[in-house]
Amino acid sequence: MPTTCPPTYEDIALDEGAAAWAAATEGLSDYWSGVLARGATPWTIAEDWAMWWGATMRRERPSWHTPHNVIFEAPVARLRDFSTTGPRSRVVPTLVLPPQAGHDSCIVDFVPGQSQMRTIIDAGLTRAYALDWIGATVETRDATIEDYLEVIDRAIEHVGGPVNLVGDCQGGWLATIYAALHPEHVHTLTIAGAPIDFHAGEPVIHAAVQHFAPTGDLAFYRALVAAGGGVFKGEHMLTGFILMKPDNEFGRQSQLLANIRDREHVERYRRFEDWFKHTQDIPGSFYLWIVEHLFRDNRLVDGTLQVGGETVDLGRISCPINLLAGETDHITPPDQVYALADAVATPPELVTRRLTSGGHLGLFMGHEALRDHWPPIMAEVAGHPRAPA
Repeated sequence: MPTTCPPTYEDIALDEGAAAWAAATEGLSDYWSGVLARGATPWTIAEDWAMWWGATMRRERPSWHTPHNVIFEAPVARLRDFSTTGPRSRVVPTLVLPPQAGHDSCIVDFVPGQSQMRTIIDAGLTRAYALDWIGATVETRDATIEDYLEVIDRAIEHVGGPVNLVGDCQGGWLATIYAALHPEHVHTLTIAGAPIDFHAGEPVIHAAVQHFAPTGDLAFYRALVAAGGGVFKGEHMLTGFILMKPDNEFGRQSQLLANIRDREHVERYRRFEDWFKHTQDIPGSFYLWIVEHLFRDNRLVDGTLQVGGETVDLGRISCPINLLAGETDHITPPDQVYALADAVATPPELVTRRLTSGGHLGLFMGHEALRDHWPPIMAEVAGHPRAPA
């Protein structure tokens, strides 16, 4: 057993700083200290490594946990209904747009004790819904930004808007675009880890675009999509995330070895890896649109973004706004999120900024965010009454 008390698995998996390397080295040190302490034989050491290898190689499709119903399915997404109150309730419906970055949408309902959907319901927003993005196929590889906005529109029409719109990461800038195009359908807007100014702070993703397309030519990205048969492969996105922070990957694997005979730790490892490494593809047309107009040209914040022939004017947004960022988020620095406050028409007293101490994924499923930040945010959302009919 480890000779020191290790950090929780979620702390290691979601860490964005130097502590990830510390967890990695401590994991190896703890393992070999444990080997000596228990007088392990070469056979038991070999068994440990075999168990570790088996745990790292076994992947299953991740799942949702809070009871709900799928109420419709479109080519790019399905709508999941978590409501505990009927549609005639005066509670304003809340619609969550999860990240769409090559992973399953169930991150917003990760496990029973770490569920954004459960937190929303517990705040009194008992009409709660989430879109579940469907991985791209041959049939949907040409899906566009308009297709994604259309499914949001259909969901809001289905639940009876206006809605409290909540968007995480990619779901956040998508929610913002929708709110600018259809402000009458959005009661409140909450975004977490969502880039609005893609070039603010220390933009890792923009830096990558500058590296692979130094002259602005997107041939590299088009080649990736072509190699995927018209889709951007989820495993490419996964590889990019791992290369951004290889210390996180090393930390998870070494801590797994140190705790390989701890059934609870191994189960937590399995749950996270099932979500993180069970990838899904992104429509190539949609992905290239994102790279060109958002990552490269930063058109959302400068007011020149066009969707369906209409300008996306953030100044049309005047509803209450909630902005959640992570202090050590290397994917979406806080300045990228908070930029929305300066672009909307919402009065300053109706704009709330919150900052967690963690990184990107922790904003959606980390203990600190779900315990200390999401409950007051959603309680504030619940406090904004529905306008008279």
